[in-house]
Amino acid sequence: MYALISPDQIELPPGAVVRLPASWADYQTLAQQRGDRALPRLKYRPGELLLMSPLPKHGRDANTVADVVKVLLERGDRDYSAFTPITLDLPEISGIEPDYCFYIENWAAVAGKDRLDWQRDPPPDLVIEIDVTSYSDPRDYRPYRVPEIWLLRQDDLQIYQLAGEDYRQQTRSRYFPEHDLPTLVSGCLAIARQQNSSAAIRDLRDRL
Repeated sequence: MYALISPDQIELPPGAVVRLPASWADYQTLAQQRGDRALPRLKYRPGELLLMSPLPKHGRDANTVADVVKVLLERGDRDYSAFTPITLDLPEISGIEPDYCFYIENWAAVAGKDRLDWQRDPPPDLVIEIDVTSYSDPRDYRPYRVPEIWLLRQDDLQIYQLAGEDYRQQTRSRYFPEHDLPTLVSGCLAIARQQNSSAAIRDLRDRL
């Protein structure tokens, strides 16, 4: 199947990533054309538009990693708000759609809001990105100043935290410093693939 991108139609084969020169107006046009559909994923950088159609592995792994976060937060009796899908956008600067995001320290700031203004409202505290096709880059979140990003790349969980104006890879999460998250997530992913998602989360709860 070939990729087809036109003002009237967007079709991408699973796993495809397409990079195009584009303006902010082009990005808005394609986003409106897509409407409420979750696919294809869209990302805008100044002068550039990326489109991606995820593989099933992408969605399964994103759900598993997000479930790990939920279990850890609930075990700590911590309040949070979780969003997926969601679009972060700053006119003429950036448009991006994280796989999952969490408000942990700032959940009260977005409570009850159906729409968020990224020029006024706080960014998510934690963003999760699953990179199966070299589509994700922590630097894309610099305009929003997201404090922490989890990037799953080749089954390896990488933790990035904002330090000044850029992201640096860390060994521990600021939200769960007591846990070896790469090892914990790797175990859950293995069980989810060999058995199912519920078995992975049951095993995690038992281990904790």
